[in-house]
Amino acid sequence: MNDEISAPMTGAQASRSALLVIDVQQGLFRKSTPIYQAERLLTNIETLVARAHAAGVPVVYVQHASDKVLPYGSVDWQLHPWLKPTSADLLVEKQHGDAFEETTLQSELAARGIDRVVAVGLVTHGCVKATCLGAKARGYTVVLAADGHSSYSKDAARLIEEWHTKLSAAGVAVQLTQEIVF
Repeated sequence: MNDEISAPMTGAQASRSALLVIDVQQGLFRKSTPIYQAERLLTNIETLVARAHAAGVPVVYVQHASDKVLPYGSVDWQLHPWLKPTSADLLVEKQHGDAFEETTLQSELAARGIDRVVAVGLVTHGCVKATCLGAKARGYTVVLAADGHSSYSKDAARLIEEWHTKLSAAGVAVQLTQEIVF
């Protein structure tokens, strides 16, 4: 077991869990339609990151790059300023909706013995959905923070509820931030 994750843990699953922070990047907060409940989203993500760090659980920050929306290395591509990755956190760059597709994510998780992922981030009906389904397809237990993902769509509230139902039906556990234990 990697020494970085063998720190004191609070739950039986702690050594096998990871927190995936998906695409919480500055450019998505600059859209003409604002992120739905952005402050609540960021507060809940900060809460889960702090809880994961306290439990010795790896935190993985995923950053999407595309020429049109989030050009690699641009200000828009950077993580939201509320997020403060530590030197122990992992950074994964992606170009597809599913954070596992053509990235190092699966090998990074395997190297740490991870079999459960907790997902938060942007956007609900895009990369969050794709990564949750990608993790399920690869055999991970998946938890989606019900109040830890959002979108800049005018239909965000409806899309969030729709994807809670669809992802639950696909075997993803949908739990409130306060219910998630590492």
